[in-house]
This record gives sequence, C-alpha cells and structure tokens, in this order.
Amino acid sequence: MSGGRRYVPVLVASALALRNAASNPLFSGARYDRWQYPRPLHDRDSYNSAIAAGRGPAGGSHRVKVSTDRTAAVPVAQLPPSDGTVGVIEIGELTLENGARLPAVELVVQRWGELSPAMDNVVLIEHALTGDSHVVGEPDADHPQPGWWNGMVGPGAPIDTDEWCVVATNVLGGCQGSTGPGSPAPDGTPWGARFPEISIRDQVSAELRLFDVLGIDRLAAAIGGSMGGMRVLEWMLCAPERLAAALVLAVGARATADQIGTQTTQIAAITGDPDWQGGNYHGTGRAPMAGMGIARRIAHLTYRTEVELDSRFANSPQAGEDPWDGGRYAVQSYLEYQAEKLCKRFDPATYVLLSEAMNRHDIGRGRGGIEAAMARAEVPCIVGGIDSDRLYPLHTQRELAEGLAGCRHFEVISSRDGHDAFLTEAEAIGKLLVQTMGLARTHR
Repeated sequence: MSGGRRYVPVLVASALALRNAASNPLFSGARYDRWQYPRPLHDRDSYNSAIAAGRGPAGGSHRVKVSTDRTAAVPVAQLPPSDGTVGVIEIGELTLENGARLPAVELVVQRWGELSPAMDNVVLIEHALTGDSHVVGEPDADHPQPGWWNGMVGPGAPIDTDEWCVVATNVLGGCQGSTGPGSPAPDGTPWGARFPEISIRDQVSAELRLFDVLGIDRLAAAIGGSMGGMRVLEWMLCAPERLAAALVLAVGARATADQIGTQTTQIAAITGDPDWQGGNYHGTGRAPMAGMGIARRIAHLTYRTEVELDSRFANSPQAGEDPWDGGRYAVQSYLEYQAEKLCKRFDPATYVLLSEAMNRHDIGRGRGGIEAAMARAEVPCIVGGIDSDRLYPLHTQRELAEGLAGCRHFEVISSRDGHDAFLTEAEAIGKLLVQTMGLARTHR
C-alpha cells in the first residue's frame, strides 16, 4: 500500500465500541481491505467489480493508529492532524430516529487548523449528497477530485485556519469511510439492504456523538449547502446550546414534492438496474452502475440551469459525432462524463440511502410544524439562496430567512449556475463565510 493519504483510526474505549485488539487491523497495522475507500480508477468496469465484490479497488488505504486517552472518565478521542489527514473515529452504538440501532459506528473526519486551548474555535463544514470530508486539497490516491470548496478554507481564506479549527466528516451512511451500506455488519459481511433507513437527524445525532467523544462541547459555527444545509438546520434545532452560529445555503425547511419526485426517479433508476439485486450486490461481482449513471444525469440537470446549459451546448453535436448517425449531442456527452466521474467514486446503495434521507427532510416533523420549529431556531445564522436554483428555489430560502428566529441576514446570490452556485460562485460564497465567521466570533 504505497502512497496516498493516511487513514488514521481514532478509537473510543467503551463497552459498546471496543473490538478485539489482536484481530483488529486498526491496531495491528494490517491491511484493512473494505470497499468504501475507493481509489481513483481509469476503468469503470474495474471499479464496478471492486464495489460489487464487497471491497475497495486494489490497494486499500493505510491507517495509522493515533493514541486515545483511555484514562478519562468519559473516553476522549483525538482529532486527526491539522493537515487534512483522514481520521476514522469510532463513536459506538447509535440509536436511530426509527428505533433501529447501529453498532460500532465510525465516521471519517478531516481537520484543518489548530484547536484553541478553550476548544471554542471549531467550525463544522457539512457536505452535500455526493460530497465527502475532502473540503480542500489536491486530488490524491484517496480522493480522485480536488476539494469541493477549494479556496474557502485555509490560512487567509474566508474561513481562516490561522484562527479557526475546521472539521469535516463523511456523513453517516456515506461511502468514503464512514459507516454505510458497504461497511461490514457485525457478521463481517457488507450491510447491503440490511442497513437501516436513516434521516438527516440521525446524521446529526452521529455528529453530536462524534463531538462528545472528542470532548468538544460547542461549535463556533456549522456551515453547509444542499444536504449539508439540512444538517445545519437540524443542528440549530437538535442542539442549539452547542452551536454559536450557522450558515444555511441552497436548501429549504422540508423536501418539496418536486424534489421528492426527482429523487425517487433517481432511486428508481438505480433499483431498477438488474445489478441492484435487492440492494445486496456487494460481494457478487456486479453493481448497478448503469442505474446510478442515469440517476446522476437526472440529478445534474437539476443542479444547473437551462440558460447555462443552452449557452454552453445548445443543440450542438459532440465534436466528431453525428446524432443523425448514432452519435451524441454535446450536452449528452457532458452528462455522460458527469455520470462516469461519480461511478468511479460512489456506491449506489449510499446514493439511494442518502436520497431517501433527503426525501424525509422536514424540520417541522415532531416539532409542531415548520413555522413552530423555525420560531424556536434562535441560533444566530445567515441564509443564502441562488436566484436561478431550480432544485431548491429561492422562495424556500426566503421562507427560512423570514421564519428562523435567529436569522441575521438573507443573501440572494445572482448566478446562471443554478443550485451548483453554492460551489462555484467563490466570491459571493466567500463573503457569506466571512460574515458567518463574524457571527461566530461574536457569539461563541
């Protein structure tokens, strides 16, 4: 296992979480060959086979033990190093919103910046559906793409790591190292279809447990867009006493019929692929990559705008091809490229699981409705929306800005990039991040 980013296990000593040290590769330094550490491949068929076989593509990832304070009354794990090294933190058993229990849950964590002596400078960045903990950084053996928010975090950046300690996780149910459908169940085989249904609140419960075991009582800020924004909203309602400030981008208070319709259509594309096999394809040599490719094409159209796509592609054929003779259109080729990229790094079961979690998003559930929930959300926050977003239309952010008791500012970002503008409009997003860090500085 040469090269690549190190995976640093950070284990919690609890009755629920401890495993047999003699046989655990986290302790022994042996290869930990499980599929959800996908490495970039040029051959999608090879990646397909690796996932379907219930393992990662050849090579795995090297994990180095980091010491844990096992003498404390409440065991406290360590954050991984501040250079973006990937850590794996075991948080123990988690009881889900539906009553199901997940044993020995692990979350992947990355960090940039040093923790202050008072432990009051932690900023949590929440990724979207197909994102991960790789917020900033160059592509490497464990991340085939650059950080999804490069330029937003670092020394002198809008979130300045000379002042702030930035933490990002791979979400519960994910496929980049955190416990999810491709992870080993207690019997040693992948969870597959046995993995329980989860909600956005469950993901936040896992993050709350994470910070418990890290000994961090309160965050300076939580920041996220799209599915990440859903988690920020739940942080504001589930644990307001543990959050000083928030930035909510490109999301609404609940899933709309349009969003659910779009997302269930994507789910149908994956589960209708014969290689889905009822969700138990890990270990069979076949995985529903064709279905996920279709799902990604559908999704990507909702992330952009008609104006932007038409200005780039119009009805032009792909270079050197003729649609009248079996060739492709330029926009068709573009969508195939987006699908191909995702199929090289993502598990279809996670795509289905997280899409269902987004369908369940509703901050008013069990709280007396959306208006009542927003009225009690007093964490100081900023809400940002995009004027061309057709997946999460601007009126859904306006509802949040008008209803959230703690909202200090509502910003409308003008862009032709649609929903993806929260990733692409660096100048506008950077300004919102600076404002959010000002709120955090005042209220932490």
